Amino acid sequence: MISLNELAYYHASLLAVTDGGNLMELLQFPFMQRAIAGGVLMGLLGGLLGCFVTLRQLSFFSHAVGHSALVGIVLGVLLQLNPTWMLLPFTLAFGLAVLYLIDQTDLASDNILNVVLSGTLAVGIILSGLIKGYRGGLMNVLFGDILAIDQIDIILTLMLVLAAAIYLLSTLQQQILLTLNPAVAKVQGIPVQLHRYLFVVLLSLTVALATKAIGILLVNAFLVIPASAAKLLSNQFNRFLALSAIIGVLSSIIGILLSGIFNWASGPSIVLVQFFVFLAVTALIKLKIWAT
Repeated sequence: MISLNELAYYHASLLAVTDGGNLMELLQFPFMQRAIAGGVLMGLLGGLLGCFVTLRQLSFFSHAVGHSALVGIVLGVLLQLNPTWMLLPFTLAFGLAVLYLIDQTDLASDNILNVVLSGTLAVGIILSGLIKGYRGGLMNVLFGDILAIDQIDIILTLMLVLAAAIYLLSTLQQQILLTLNPAVAKVQGIPVQLHRYLFVVLLSLTVALATKAIGILLVNAFLVIPASAAKLLSNQFNRFLALSAIIGVLSSIIGILLSGIFNWASGPSIVLVQFFVFLAVTALIKLKIWAT
């Protein structure tokens, strides 16, 4: 975990490089190399899962899980634990609990999600008031910080990328059928509930790991925008997956570089790049320059 002194040193280094305008010098910093490596992995993971999030209309679900991350991080600070180790089990338990609650009630899923999102956000804000001393780091939680990515985050993200790729690609035909017609998938003997819960596990862990770089407020956009742009570019599912992953990776790299060069928050920088990519794709489709 990076200390406050290291954060201050890295921010000062960023400002010095920004003033000099030397991109190559910026890339020589270990924290920037870690940020780019983590951004590539997170972009790949977000692009891959984002396809299923958009098609299964789970964007509000990931939004609720993202806001629950505030409680996990604040608990980690209060208990003097590494926030990552508190964040992962908390978001996982939260995601599974919300899915179970949706299955066990007659209320619409968006109603349940609104209730739990509001409740967890209120709890997180109240708990944050119990933190003694400096609380400026909570701003990084909201908007993300490239300096927050360490080697542990990279290793965990790599493991999650491999797990997600193996699971989703090895069961791709089942995942497609589950996405397009869950009723038919159930008739054909596909364990629908098992796959639903496994996907929520992947989604919750992804949101937890992406929170450091992207921030709580924008982590949902990080998942949805690349997949939405890719969906406009292709109607073929395999191509859709590939394009979403490519957009996720490239936008992460460009966003992190812009963040380092101009000393912007990394989360908004990445999402801003994704937003402009989406606008460019929309223009291509409207002008009939790109054939799907």
